Amino acid sequence: MSIRVVVADDQELVRSGFAMILDAQPDIEVVAEAGDGAAAVDAVRRLAPEVALLDIRMPLMDGIEACRTITASGPTRTVMLTTFDSDSYVYDALHAGASGFLLKDVRRDDLVHAVRVVAAGESLVAPSVARRLIAEFTSRPAAAPPSDGLDVLTARERETLLHLARGLSNAEIAKALTVSEHTVKTHVGNVLSKLGLRDRIQAVIRAYETGLIAPTGGG
Repeated sequence: MSIRVVVADDQELVRSGFAMILDAQPDIEVVAEAGDGAAAVDAVRRLAPEVALLDIRMPLMDGIEACRTITASGPTRTVMLTTFDSDSYVYDALHAGASGFLLKDVRRDDLVHAVRVVAAGESLVAPSVARRLIAEFTSRPAAAPPSDGLDVLTARERETLLHLARGLSNAEIAKALTVSEHTVKTHVGNVLSKLGLRDRIQAVIRAYETGLIAPTGGG
């Protein structure tokens, strides 16, 4: 079955280019194009695609708000696009529920790979990169939650979340816990389910925001 995608960008040439690249793949079908965030949200509601590719800067409704609306109302996963390599955009996009973040100069193969990865239920940012990025984003001041909300996790699930926040892959977590990768996948799935999170990226964010792990100043 094809991965159904909505592509949203206010620049027609950019939008059409991404759509052509994706539509040329045997396992991907672009079901709609949109020139603004509001049209993207409408298309997602009508067509229920697996993935929405969203430009951040769009008229009527920007990509961040479109992402927030889409992820709050259904299973469609989002990949954000921008020409700006800005920490604040990545931070806002991840908090809006985005599962991926790409610059518009992304290589053709990387764009296709991103759509496939996100459609498969994974996050786009590799664990080793996520640790560095999210530590920076979540170090900004924020209102403390009334409780960390992690008391629903078992001791082993909490330990798994800690390793996720440190940027470890499933294989590395399995080695650290002396268990199989299958067991780690089960723990990760339980963490996401119990905390109501969509993917590993949101799990990393939660770990930092709740103080399970503190951001470091180093690289």
